[in-house]
Amino acid sequence: MGDQYGNIMRVDTTGASLETGKQEGLSYGGIAASEKIAERDLKNLEKYKTTIQNVSEKTGIDAALIAAIMSRESHAGTILKNGWGDHGNGFGLMQVDKRYHKPTGTWDSEEHITQATLILATMIKEIQKKFPQWTKEQQLKGGIAAYNAGTKNVQTYERLDVGTTKNDYANDVVARTVFYKKMDTNYNLK
Repeated sequence: MGDQYGNIMRVDTTGASLETGKQEGLSYGGIAASEKIAERDLKNLEKYKTTIQNVSEKTGIDAALIAAIMSRESHAGTILKNGWGDHGNGFGLMQVDKRYHKPTGTWDSEEHITQATLILATMIKEIQKKFPQWTKEQQLKGGIAAYNAGTKNVQTYERLDVGTTKNDYANDVVARTVFYKKMDTNYNLK
C-alpha cells in the first residue's frame, strides 16, 4: 500500500468488542475474535479475490482492507438478501448506504466494490484534512471509522470508534485486515 494512506500493519488495534464476538457466537472479543470471524469469511471471499485485487490496484487501497470491510459488512455477501442488508439501506458486499450514496453496479460487481472503496478513500482523505497532526496510520484508522459512521463522528483518536457500529468498527476492521495480510491470501498487495 502506498504512503498516501499509511501502513495498516502499523495501526494499533484492540480488535472486536465482546458484543461483536457474542453476535458471532464467540464468548470473547479482541483481536482473537476479529481473526476468528475473518477466518470464517475467507472461503466466501475467495470468489471476489481477482476483483478485490483489481480495485486495489485502481484505488491504491490495500486489498486486505477491502476484504476486511467485506467481511465486517456482509460476511462476503452471505448475510445479504438480494444484495441488500441493514434493513434495506445497505447495498452490496461493502454495504454502500443508499441514504448517503446512490449505489452503482450489481451488489457483487467490480463497479460496486470500486464505488465503496472510493468512498473509503474519500473518508480517509477527509480525516487527513480534519486531523493533519495525526500520523498517516491514525488517519487511516480514522478513515475506516468514518466509512462506517461519517467524518463528523470522528472527534478524537482515543475515542474514534465511539458511535460506530458496536463501537468497534475500525478496531475490528484493522484486526481483520492484518489477519488477511498475515495469511497467505494474496490480499498482500500494495
